Amino acid sequence: MTRLPRRLLLATAIAAFTAFAQAASAAWPEKPIRIVVTFGAGGASDIIAREIATPLAQTLGQPVIVDNKPGAGGTIGGMEVARAAPDGYTLMLSNSTPLSIGPFTLAKLPYDPVHQFTHIAQVGVAPVLIMANPKAGIASLKDIPKAVGAAGGQMGFGSGGPGSIGQIVGEMMKADMKLNLDHVPYRGGAPMSADLLAGTIPLGIDVITAYVPMVKLGQLTGLAVTSRTRSPLLPQVPTVAEAGYPDLLADNYFGVSGPPGMPAPVVEKIRAALAEIVARPAIAKRFEELGVLPAYVGPAAFTTVVEKQIRDWTPAIKAADLGPK
Repeated sequence: MTRLPRRLLLATAIAAFTAFAQAASAAWPEKPIRIVVTFGAGGASDIIAREIATPLAQTLGQPVIVDNKPGAGGTIGGMEVARAAPDGYTLMLSNSTPLSIGPFTLAKLPYDPVHQFTHIAQVGVAPVLIMANPKAGIASLKDIPKAVGAAGGQMGFGSGGPGSIGQIVGEMMKADMKLNLDHVPYRGGAPMSADLLAGTIPLGIDVITAYVPMVKLGQLTGLAVTSRTRSPLLPQVPTVAEAGYPDLLADNYFGVSGPPGMPAPVVEKIRAALAEIVARPAIAKRFEELGVLPAYVGPAAFTTVVEKQIRDWTPAIKAADLGPK
């Protein structure tokens, strides 16, 4: 029996594996796809994930399941996706918290937010909203110091969780106003808004998405948005610069990422589907109703967005003393 040279055997094996991988990519998807949301149900990320899940399922021909995995500043869900098989069946609704903020508040970096993910596409951006319960007697950002004084020199503000962009903005506001503001973390925006509406906490800070109807109905008072321009959905709410605090500028991005090493054909299928979905007038209108500006960019540009956010927010995390002790 003639033995094939080792090099020929290796080349044959590589060719066979490549052919298998290409065939698998061409057939993808063959089973349901899961989108991990790093916050609880009802928050901004959860809403965006569910808005894109249905049309994504219709385009790809398989169910798309939204799976909420909150905790540890978004890093619990982030770790699950970073360590998942790179087959395209586990994705993440990515945003500033699990990528640009949460990992850097821990003593040990749980994953590399840039290189340990395949960043597929950004789908939108949204400002943070600083808001108050109407009974708290706070009608503007400049009323907060007076309210803190009336409360005995101490007041709490709620956010969607430890290491969230809401906490970052709150800690920056605390430093800027030189006030004793206590962070009250929640497991997502929904439980935080419930306590804010009930008056359990006087202030809340979160991505604008879920709170537009509450402000419009007068259930909450919008104090400021952290974007450079006013939100078209809440035009009566000033920007932080207009309110006298320009250093509080902060935008949150929304996108879809997966584990590292995903096959290029699978990435392209997801990217193309997301680009088409975000371009649909009905989806764009729904995003805008939620306070999110549709803003599609592909893999390379989205990776650059993540890198820039990390550079911008790392100093803010250190200044707010949110990093490892």
